Amino acid sequence: MTTQDVEMIEQAVAAPSNSVSSTGGPSVLHHLKEIASLIESGAYAREVRRIARAVRLTMALRKKLKGSVLSAFLNYALVPRSEVHSRLSSYLPTEDEHDMEVDTATSASQAPAKHPLPELEIYCYLLVLIFLIDQKKYNEAKACSSASIARLKTVNRRTVDVLASRLYFYYSLCYELTGDLAEIRGILLGLHRIATLRHDELGQETLLNLLLRNYLHYNLYDQAEKLRSKAPHFEAHSNQQFCRYLFYHGKIRTIQLEYTDAKESLLQAARKAPLAALGFRVQCNKWAIIVRLLLGEIPERTVFMQKGMEKALRPYFELTNAVRVGDLELFRKVADKFSSTFSSDGTNNLIVRLRHNVIRTGLRNISISYSRISLADVAKKLRLDSPNPVADAESIVSKAIRDGAIDATLDHANGWMVSKETGDIYSTNEPQIAFNSRIAFCLNMHNEAVRALRFPPNSHKEKESAEKRRERQQQEQELAKHIAEEDDDDF
Repeated sequence: MTTQDVEMIEQAVAAPSNSVSSTGGPSVLHHLKEIASLIESGAYAREVRRIARAVRLTMALRKKLKGSVLSAFLNYALVPRSEVHSRLSSYLPTEDEHDMEVDTATSASQAPAKHPLPELEIYCYLLVLIFLIDQKKYNEAKACSSASIARLKTVNRRTVDVLASRLYFYYSLCYELTGDLAEIRGILLGLHRIATLRHDELGQETLLNLLLRNYLHYNLYDQAEKLRSKAPHFEAHSNQQFCRYLFYHGKIRTIQLEYTDAKESLLQAARKAPLAALGFRVQCNKWAIIVRLLLGEIPERTVFMQKGMEKALRPYFELTNAVRVGDLELFRKVADKFSSTFSSDGTNNLIVRLRHNVIRTGLRNISISYSRISLADVAKKLRLDSPNPVADAESIVSKAIRDGAIDATLDHANGWMVSKETGDIYSTNEPQIAFNSRIAFCLNMHNEAVRALRFPPNSHKEKESAEKRRERQQQEQELAKHIAEEDDDDF
């Protein structure tokens, strides 16, 4: 099968067929058979990109899959009454005469495979598993995914890697939907070890992310970091998996108080994520907003006004406003108002950390506004609700002075905070540091763009045409003649 044939199959799947019946069953079955032929050609030619294209085409047909269509496809792709065929057919609902439709023209022209390829068998597992998850039959999906994983352990072919990575993902998803994610942690670790030994880098990426998600689901951040730090590192093969890795890395770094690294990872994950992955980008932005607040930064208003995110980021917008103003009472009200949202997002513990930042921001505003102010007035403006607010205010001010948050002195005898005059910021190194970070960001983005460039396979080995070969030989002959004449002149 040539590249032109592959493109024709892709167009046929994307475009609606004129021979579609009222239920659309035969059309979907016809497309599945074309995808199967694409998988076969990719397996025989050992071209992974064709298998990847087949998976993308399958995702486009996902909403149209029906039990009757899958049963007909299994009869086509697998040997009837074989062990695999019987197992997969048992997961599908009983066929109804009204829903059962057969594409007779295609079935007559294409006979079922006598010895199905491992790639085609794994693809059938993937189709049935996706159908069961969409039908919310999670127990059957768990059984099907476990059988597919057992079959994958016996197959070591690079053309199966793309299909295997999808099966790993849905395998973990089945157990997560039923609340049994801890049961498969050991199995995932074993699969990651097998993928490492087989040099299956796409499988390693997928399984590492699934393991990190497994650990983070149960708040096992230390174990997740140990696994992440000791796992083999290589160039990312899938943009989606790389985005997930950056997101999990950002969450781990946030919990470990490494806010600078966390901010970089979370923002990079939000930028690299596809536009269609709205939910993922919302989660990245939520965590990035909290991390920036913990760093003492105030996110721009445009962050909260991104298309499709206004409602989801509204609680974090009000929280940012409370931190920006430095109003502790307003911060408490916002935290109580959206406590359920913060708990579901897993950011409740981080918001508790923000209380200190709110106090520090308010203290910074007071330091700028007043050249001298009593500690009692500081406690009143910060709205400290402790039994001894003056002593707490003195402790907060002294710690802020020590950390360099404010440029002031503390008069303990008179109970005053005396602020120093603000100098010219351009006389310091802060502008240089800001420009340096921007330049480093631009250089990093340029390097990533260069690494992301793709070229046709074996473009450096392309055979030259007969005309180009004659021109090259003629030039070489002329050059040799010219060199010989120069040598004769020298003698």
